[in-house]
Amino acid sequence: MKKFKLILCSLSIIGLMLTSCDPSVEAPGSSDTSEVTFLPLITLEGGDVLLDCDASSYSDPGATASAGGVEIELETQVSGTYYGSSTIDSPDVYSVSYSAFNDDGIPATGFRYVTWPPCTGDLVTSIAGTYTCAMTRTPGYSTTDIGPIYIKDMGNGVYAISDAIGGWYEHEYGYGPAYAATGMTVTANNIATNDFTYTDVIGVGAFGGSLNLTSFSVDPVAKTISYETEWSFGYVWEITLTLQE
Repeated sequence: MKKFKLILCSLSIIGLMLTSCDPSVEAPGSSDTSEVTFLPLITLEGGDVLLDCDASSYSDPGATASAGGVEIELETQVSGTYYGSSTIDSPDVYSVSYSAFNDDGIPATGFRYVTWPPCTGDLVTSIAGTYTCAMTRTPGYSTTDIGPIYIKDMGNGVYAISDAIGGWYEHEYGYGPAYAATGMTVTANNIATNDFTYTDVIGVGAFGGSLNLTSFSVDPVAKTISYETEWSFGYVWEITLTLQE
């Protein structure tokens, strides 16, 4: 029996035992205490929101944050998907994020999407609106009926396209808006005569590169817009947008 105890003590000395043979020595971890942490919870009032195109303002339904049944501080941030505004004040698709932390710094996040579509133009005095896209990419293949693609009236005859490559990576590949070619604008000098100016050079979302608009024309009878973009990585998109009414 003594030999057994000695063996245990020897093992403990060389680190193979986690407890000591000496009862006066406190076992590792025996003084540790346990505490309860309540995970933060975010509760949204309502869900995603679709506004009328002619809405004049937006009032967020809000959300609440709590931990263990006690309300905690909530932070709200707004991000425009295509046109960059941090305030819901004009057409775009907005992500509203709600975040909170409990006392131990554990986070929680909730999201709401607010879609404010542009009002539909007549393609004679305005090209704003919501479109679906058909395209041919060279080299590559053709596809139809993807979108939505938004064209927003920025004022002073300037219109911004939500994705200058027609949703190729965002919708067709399913990569999401981080891969949309945002920031492309055209200036309508005279829509009826297809007199447009376009000089922007933008990137293609997370891929980057340089994208140029090389042609742009409107057919008000067919309710379509046709344009072509060239990417510095060797791709050309021929795009036809069809206005949704």
